[in-house]
Amino acid sequence: MLFVTLREDPKDAEIPSHKLLVRAGYIRRIGSGVYAYLPLMWRVLRKVSQIVREEMDRTGAQECLLPQLQPSELWKESGRWDTYTKAEGIMFAFQDRQNREVALGPTHEEVITAIAKEMIRSHRQLPLHLYQIQSKFRDEIRPRFGLMRGREFIMKDGYSFHTDEDSLKQTYGDMDQAYRNMFSRCGLEFVAVDADSGAIGGSGSQEFMVLAEAGEDEVLYTEDGNYAANVEKAVSLPPDAVPSPFTKYEKRATPNTPTIATLADFAQCSPTAVLKNVLYQAIYDTGLQVLVLVSIRGDQDVNGVKLQNELVKRAAQFGAKGILSLEVPDEEAQKKWAAKPLPLGYIAPDLGDDYIGKTADIHPKFLRLVDETAVNLKNFVTGGNEPGYHVFGANWGQQFKLPSLQVDVRTAMAGDRAVHDPTQVLKSARGIEVGHIFQLGTKYSQALGATYTSENGEEIPLWMGCYGVGVSRLAQSAVEQSYDQDGIVWPVAIAPYHAIVIVPNVNDTEALGVAENLYEALNQGGVETLLDDRNERAGVKFKDADLIGIPYRIVTGRSLKNGKVEVVKRATKETQEIPLEELVPTLQQWVQEALTRE
Repeated sequence: MLFVTLREDPKDAEIPSHKLLVRAGYIRRIGSGVYAYLPLMWRVLRKVSQIVREEMDRTGAQECLLPQLQPSELWKESGRWDTYTKAEGIMFAFQDRQNREVALGPTHEEVITAIAKEMIRSHRQLPLHLYQIQSKFRDEIRPRFGLMRGREFIMKDGYSFHTDEDSLKQTYGDMDQAYRNMFSRCGLEFVAVDADSGAIGGSGSQEFMVLAEAGEDEVLYTEDGNYAANVEKAVSLPPDAVPSPFTKYEKRATPNTPTIATLADFAQCSPTAVLKNVLYQAIYDTGLQVLVLVSIRGDQDVNGVKLQNELVKRAAQFGAKGILSLEVPDEEAQKKWAAKPLPLGYIAPDLGDDYIGKTADIHPKFLRLVDETAVNLKNFVTGGNEPGYHVFGANWGQQFKLPSLQVDVRTAMAGDRAVHDPTQVLKSARGIEVGHIFQLGTKYSQALGATYTSENGEEIPLWMGCYGVGVSRLAQSAVEQSYDQDGIVWPVAIAPYHAIVIVPNVNDTEALGVAENLYEALNQGGVETLLDDRNERAGVKFKDADLIGIPYRIVTGRSLKNGKVEVVKRATKETQEIPLEELVPTLQQWVQEALTRE
C-alpha cells in the first residue's frame, strides 16, 4: 500500500490534527487549502459518509447528486450572487467560453429550489427531503488548519420541502436527532448550540460543535445543560449597572480620554455609567452606503453579526435585499463621505447629520440604534461631539432623544448571567463546527417562484429546511479531539482499520506465517486489519502504528512460544496476551462493543 510517514511536523501546519494527518500519511497538500485524500484518509471519509448516509436514509431522506457547476442566474434570482462573489467573496465565479457567468457551488439552495420549482406540483408530493455527499468549493481568504478551513472539501447537504411551518419543524427535529446519532456513532464529544444563520438565512438554526482547543468558534454554555450558543448568537444578562455619581448635567474638558477605560479612570466612575457611541459604515447590495451610529453601555461591546442581522432586517427601507460589507470606517473611508472632521472618541448619540457629505450613493442621515443595555441608563457620561470634551449627568428624553430602534447587539461574554436562569453563569469553550441545520422558511421558494398547489387549489410558496455536515472537517475534528504524544487515536467506528498485525522480525518464518494467518482470519471475521510485514525495525513499526492511530495492535513476537500474541489497545495503551485461538472472537467482541458504545 501507499504508506509513507514523516518524523517531523510539516512547516505549514499549526494545529495537532493537521500535523498528525500529514505526518501519518493521510493527506498531502497540493495547493493553498487544497489537499489530496490518500488511501488511509479515504477509508476514514467513506466510513464517516456511510454513517451519515445511514442516519439520513433512516429519516426517509433520498440521496441524489447535484451539479457542482452552477449558473449565476439562479444566484441572482435569490439575491445571493453579490453576497457570495463580492461581500463574502467566497465563491469561485468565472466566465465560460460563451461569456456566461458560472460558479463552483459552495452550497446548493438555489439549485435544489430550481428543481423543486420544476418537479413539485401538489401538496400530495410533500414533505420531500433530498440530500447529497460531494465536494464543495469556497475561496477562503485564509485557508488554514488543513481540512478545517480548506477551499475544497467534502460535505453532506440536505434540503427539505414542506406545505407549512409545522411540517418543516417536524423534519428539523428529525434532523436534530439524526445529527446527534451521526456524531455519537463517529465517537465524537459534541454540543448542539443556537447559531446565527449567516448568508444561508432563515428563521432559526442550530450548530453542532466538537469541543476542542483548536476550534475557531467560541461557545457559551451553562453547566445545567439548558443553554449553549455560538458567541455570534448568544444572549445573556449583562452585569448590573453601577449607579452614576453624576447628578448635574454639564460639559467638561476631558483631555486624552478617547477610550472607555481612560474616560472612566479620569471621571472616577464605572464604565457602566458611560454611553459609548460606535460608528459603522454599511454598504447595501444596491451600492448605497449607510452610516450607522450604535449607542451601547460603556462596558459592553457590539456584536458585529447581531448588528449586521439588524441592518439586513432594514434593507428594504433602503431599497436593498442584503449587505455587502459592514465595518468601522477608517480615516481613508471617512474622507469619502465626511463633510467635516469627526470628533472620534468623543461622539455623542446626537452627532449631526451634517457630518455626512451630500453624495448620491450615501444615505444623508445616520441610522441610529440603541442597544438594550443603554436604554435605561440615567445620568450617564457620553461624548460632547467635540474633541477633548464629554458631557456628564445626561439623560434620554432630556439632553438626548432616545433612538426609536432599540435592539440587542451586545456581545455576550463568559461570566454573564444566563437568561433562562440568572443563577447560572455562562462559561466559554472552543468548538469546531461539524454540522449546521436551518429552518429556511420561504426565503428561497419565494425568490425563485417555487410553489405547490394546496388542497384548495391555491399556489403557495414551499417551506424549506437545509441541513449540512462537514464530512472532511468531521474526520479531522475527531483527530483534534483524540490524540496523544505518539499520534492519532481514532474512534473505532471511523478508524481506517480496526487492527494492525505487526511482525517484529520478518525473517522469523513462524512469526510471519502466524501473522499472515491472523491477517486473513481477522479480515474474514469482519475485523478490518492491516499487516505490517515491512523489513523495518520493530520500534519503527510500533511508532508508525501509534502514529496512524489503529485501535488494536497485534504483535507476533516472543509470546508466540506460549501460543499467544501481544495485543495493545491504542486508546489506553493497555497490553495483554491472548491465545491465538481466542484472538479473532476477542477482537470481534471488542469492535462490536466499541461500535455499540460510540
